[in-house]
Amino acid sequence: MHSEELQLLIAGYVLCDLSPEEATQFEQQLAADPELGLEVARLQQVLESAYDSPEVAPPAHLRDALLSAYEKPSRPALHVVESSPLGRQRPDRKGWWRAAAAVLIGGLSISNYVLWQELQTLRIASSTGPAAAPLTFSLQPTDAALAASVTVAVNPDTLEGTLTVQDLPPLPPNQVYVLWTVVAPDAPFTTDEKDAILTQVFTVDAEGDLVEDILVPRVYRDQGTVTAVAVTVEDAAAPQQHVAPPLLIERL
Repeated sequence: MHSEELQLLIAGYVLCDLSPEEATQFEQQLAADPELGLEVARLQQVLESAYDSPEVAPPAHLRDALLSAYEKPSRPALHVVESSPLGRQRPDRKGWWRAAAAVLIGGLSISNYVLWQELQTLRIASSTGPAAAPLTFSLQPTDAALAASVTVAVNPDTLEGTLTVQDLPPLPPNQVYVLWTVVAPDAPFTTDEKDAILTQVFTVDAEGDLVEDILVPRVYRDQGTVTAVAVTVEDAAAPQQHVAPPLLIERL
């Protein structure tokens, strides 16, 4: 049986209610204590089983207690009944919220749980160091007769990017544009024969323009790994074959 304090930490971790320092310490405990991992897994299983369950209102007395704890910040800490031999205080409002939320957790959906876990991961990551500087690649045409531009802006932390295209000629239905990330020959990543990773397949509108959010490969987190970013025209049925030369490129 885990201590009351540890139970509150478990609930706080699942609910993303821990500070970055608390979360880091708890994950260290989690890695060293298989029984603790089982308890976290149990709460996860409860959430999963509640995925398709209808929402259930909490009992009136519990709802009133939660509202009172939230709305009255000046209220003194609650105590156990006087007959308690230990005379311990109940958790403070934050601990009371975690404990009450742990009781209600069975009524939460898995989608909320996933969101909380993602937020928890982001909070921990943000506490470990400064964010990486954004990257911008401005691709230039290899043919001077082509008056077009392609810009790729990348956030290395989230691996999210924005692809901005201007004045690229629209293609027939059997062709597509492909954005490639070219890496060093000895880089430990899966590439094609040209040391390239297919990053995005795209088309443009009638004016030759496009603005699109994309996801980029993990190589953008490794300084010096990316050697070029390029765009080619490929067969729409097999863009991964990478048979065409670069139409636009930035070499690093």
